[in-house]
Amino acid sequence: MTLDRHEIASALRLADPALSRFDPLPRIIAFDDFDRGFCGWTQLVGNYEDTLDAMHPGYAQHSQAMLSTLPTWDFGSHGGFDGSYALKIATRPQAGARNVSIKRLTFRRRGPIRLEFYFTFKPEANELRLSETDVRSIGFLYDLQTGDQDGDAWRIMPHLRFLNALDGAHVQKWQFKRRNEPFAAVGAGNKTVTHYHLAPEGWEDIAGGGQRLCYNEIPTKVNWHYCRFDFDLVTMQATGLACNDREFDLSGFDSMRIPAMRNLWCMLNLAFFVETDTDKRASLFIDSVCLSGDF
Repeated sequence: MTLDRHEIASALRLADPALSRFDPLPRIIAFDDFDRGFCGWTQLVGNYEDTLDAMHPGYAQHSQAMLSTLPTWDFGSHGGFDGSYALKIATRPQAGARNVSIKRLTFRRRGPIRLEFYFTFKPEANELRLSETDVRSIGFLYDLQTGDQDGDAWRIMPHLRFLNALDGAHVQKWQFKRRNEPFAAVGAGNKTVTHYHLAPEGWEDIAGGGQRLCYNEIPTKVNWHYCRFDFDLVTMQATGLACNDREFDLSGFDSMRIPAMRNLWCMLNLAFFVETDTDKRASLFIDSVCLSGDF
């Protein structure tokens, strides 16, 4: 019996406990297990020129992610999904504050891609109560640009978030954003612009996107969740979203679309973000990330 490359790749993945928890496409583009370090994930720094004061205040609030054992004051360290460390993205302690971590790549060819990751979230456990509505949202995005430098070229930015709470009300639903935010020039050199695409306005509900996620009974316990997002770099359209046991209808989904920028050809950036709903830090923890493709 002769196996094709897809069957061979599948057999090899199943033999690897770290990869077998995912359902990747045939080519692994990146596999980030944060027991090995930051794996290229870094702070999303806003554009600036001549002075850091030129940075948009939305970006100025961001800080570097850290590697965390999920320490707690009552039982020590929680640890990651299957090891000691996870990537921790934490906000400042101010309602509406946001933080973002990004991995910057480029693509070799256009085709289907799949993002899979295990995540959990919690506010800072500084009160003896559950605090299940203190995290406003967690989310992720691609920042993409086509490679056609002579033809019709676009920058495409698919955004998704799980809106957990808003102004103290427990919401628990998935949303997307296609509204473009205004651009502003940075500096006098006419080389750099900025736009804060994570501004809180313009989010839309995914049809049937309500979901109750496991949120354990005291402020320090966490449970890990699985998420998958499929996207096609040929059509620049989302093709699937799943979280735990739910798959969602993306027929109404669309992305931010802006004319291509002169320095960003073949860009394939990934980012995770978290927002707080109260004056305490909210944290998104990512245990492992698998980005795969079929090309």
